[in-house]
Amino acid sequence: MRANAMTVQQRTANRTGILVLALCCLFLGSAVHGQERPLLSDQLVGREFTYTVQPGDSLTAIGARFGVSASVLASRNSLAPTARLKIAQELTVDNRHIVPPAIDNGIVIVINLPQRMLFLLNDSQAQRAYPVALGKQDWPTPSGSFKIAVKEENPVWDVPKSIQEEMQRAGKIVQTRVPPGPENPLGKHWLGLSIGGYGIHGTIAPSSIYQFQTHGCIRLHPDDIAALFPAVERGTPVLLLYRRLLLARIGGRIFLEVHRDIYSKQADVEKELRQLADSENLTAQIDWGLAEAIIRRQQGIAHEITKEVSPALDHAAAATPPGVKQ
Repeated sequence: MRANAMTVQQRTANRTGILVLALCCLFLGSAVHGQERPLLSDQLVGREFTYTVQPGDSLTAIGARFGVSASVLASRNSLAPTARLKIAQELTVDNRHIVPPAIDNGIVIVINLPQRMLFLLNDSQAQRAYPVALGKQDWPTPSGSFKIAVKEENPVWDVPKSIQEEMQRAGKIVQTRVPPGPENPLGKHWLGLSIGGYGIHGTIAPSSIYQFQTHGCIRLHPDDIAALFPAVERGTPVLLLYRRLLLARIGGRIFLEVHRDIYSKQADVEKELRQLADSENLTAQIDWGLAEAIIRRQQGIAHEITKEVSPALDHAAAATPPGVKQ
């Protein structure tokens, strides 16, 4: 709802050289025609790269900026989840994500809720990708097809009654209206959706990105919403999906990405994968041992599962598939 940013003050990760997800799109297939949304993707964003720790960094803050959970980032670098980082320490970051397949013409925003990613597509091709924060388990972000109904800079936060009641229960000062400024949890930009009370906006707590912490709205890093805001108009379609499992075929390579079932909507993703692989004639090309391990871990990162590709090779080679623009 239009009241969902945390009040914890965090340093904004806004420094030269940090690129949002190091976006690299793969334009390797033509648009799919027909009425049903395809299930097999042909695009990835992100890559594997080395990040140098800056003052004030934490695993949570770095993961929020690049679209990787802190636990996965820690595991990838053989660190404890609560490890304190050292300035100039080098970390390996893998933020590869599969772009949900789409058949829409023109500009459309696609947000896959389990993936915690927003994609700006143009004629089904990914132009931008940003990590987002979404609704808590007990206050989920809705799924469905909507449109941008409102574009507003420096919005006023009109606190919903439900949030006021939550403030009261928590023993906080009950606010009814917050003007634009550094204390406004909506940040500087508001893209209101055609479902009342929900929208896409900035935040004063950037380390909350890539988590499920809002009251239903879609929260972006201030730099990301500032870039997205002028790229869309009122009436732009917004599709909110719920797909735990994403599968991509890029050239002769197959990639799998699996996320936690945060809203308890999709239980048997292994069955889904086998059905999808069979329908696309991919069953014989998949390393099923590797695929099952990815399903068990549910790390939310795209990994190659082409048969005879080991995990070590996946880390070394899949970061730059053929045709990727660095």
